[in-house]
Amino acid sequence: MRKSAADRFRHLFNGSLLLRHHHHHHNRPPLSSPSPLSRLFSSMASDSPFPVSARNINPKVLKCEYAVRGEVVTLAQNLQKDLQANPGAHPFDEANPGAHPFDEILYCNIGNPQSLGQAPITFFREVLALCDHPTILDKSETQGLFSADSIERAWQIVDQIPGRATGAYSHSQGIKGLRDTIAAGIAERDGFPANPDDIFMTDGASPAVHNMMQLLIRSENDGILCPIPQYPLYSASITLHNGCLVPYYLEEATGWGLEIPELKKQLDAAKSKGINVRALVVINPGNPTGQVLAEENQRDIVEFCKQEGLVLLADEVYQENVYVPEKKFHSFKKVCRSMGYGEDDITLVSFQSVSKGYHGECGKRGGYMEVTGFSTEVREQIYKMASVNLCSNISGQILASLVMSPPKVGDESYESFMAEKGNILASLARRAKTLEDAFNKLEGVTCNRAEGAMYLFPQIRLPQKAIKAAGAENTAPDNFYCKRLLNATGVVVVPGSGFGQVPGTWHFRCTILPPEEKIPAIASRLTEFHEKFMDEFRD
Repeated sequence: MRKSAADRFRHLFNGSLLLRHHHHHHNRPPLSSPSPLSRLFSSMASDSPFPVSARNINPKVLKCEYAVRGEVVTLAQNLQKDLQANPGAHPFDEANPGAHPFDEILYCNIGNPQSLGQAPITFFREVLALCDHPTILDKSETQGLFSADSIERAWQIVDQIPGRATGAYSHSQGIKGLRDTIAAGIAERDGFPANPDDIFMTDGASPAVHNMMQLLIRSENDGILCPIPQYPLYSASITLHNGCLVPYYLEEATGWGLEIPELKKQLDAAKSKGINVRALVVINPGNPTGQVLAEENQRDIVEFCKQEGLVLLADEVYQENVYVPEKKFHSFKKVCRSMGYGEDDITLVSFQSVSKGYHGECGKRGGYMEVTGFSTEVREQIYKMASVNLCSNISGQILASLVMSPPKVGDESYESFMAEKGNILASLARRAKTLEDAFNKLEGVTCNRAEGAMYLFPQIRLPQKAIKAAGAENTAPDNFYCKRLLNATGVVVVPGSGFGQVPGTWHFRCTILPPEEKIPAIASRLTEFHEKFMDEFRD
């Protein structure tokens, strides 16, 4: 059954985002409804008064999509404006027909912890504040306001910054002393050495992913193996750089397992279409699926990449988010080195970010990629690409170094740091379990547990009547469900069609990030909505 489903998915996307190739355009299956791109073109006037219109911009920009901030989120933002403009218009009743049946929007659409009330880590923010205003480091009052180890760490960092100026450009790869700290943190994590010259600091992990796609994709004949479901950054970036996304399916029935035969099958299928597959993307822990790979599975993946000559792109931004005792995060760098594979054996790019984990510093835009197994001439080109952007922001660089080198035993901040970190991760685990249980109690819904990351990705089995109603509105059934959920409850989730899924199955992604005290209300609202929805559309 799974084989045929995967085949249907690949065939469906031949004329769309996935496995597109110009020799096969004539084999596109008929679409049941116009694509968003064709609808956009058909609605545009030909006599636009502007020199730039949607008709003459880069078509790849029109084609790329990012569901995490897509239609449902736009609708939610408009609803939030309504609530703010009419704060007394709750609850809905016949005397107040313009009101909404909720008094707040609950954003479960994006991994943005601090926007939902998560407090920043004290030690990190103390060091950051001192680095940004180093003149207070010498003041006596500072000793009473900041911990001794945050003051000491800030001195170390500002001494590494040329001119002690966080407002100045840095080296294009990032401040050397901070890269030294990150490399030491990687070595401590993995038990194998790391080279600071392999570190390229970026404004979050996303620009690093874009850089790698820009480096690897030469034409529409170049493909990147990506998991389905996948984080839409990858499909968007591949589209923008005119590449070809080659899908491989995670097995939902086995907890979103990554199977080597599936990788091989999809690789061979792509090659048969003339696609040159350059790299394999692995997201561990998974987004949107929340699985944590077993080390043995990772070894098989490394061996597959080595045998097939693929670059391994390891998205490891959720490495601190593991919630089940029987699973542990292992970096692909550690796995490669433990197998005896060094720089000359396999090409690996590992992505890390300050936005996720227990720290959740999304707005600070800090991250890095560790680049290993590239020739000197290619590394020079990677450096050139970094130089074009001058450098990543300095606050993000500082935070990335702190994430990889937090307080240690004996430091003044150690106990409070460990308490803050532990409380955040324990709460996330409880929230994930509460939502998982709530989803699994709903009619026609199944939800794998979140072993890690920040998301659940339940499957919803929709009645044919609901699917037909979605078709009448020219939208995907899961998008139809998510919009109805939003309008009835104020809860914002992302339809699974934005991440990719086996055809004929429908999902949505829900974060576990709203404050813990609001999780029961979210579960209650969703349960009440789902029961009414199923009753309305029951076949």
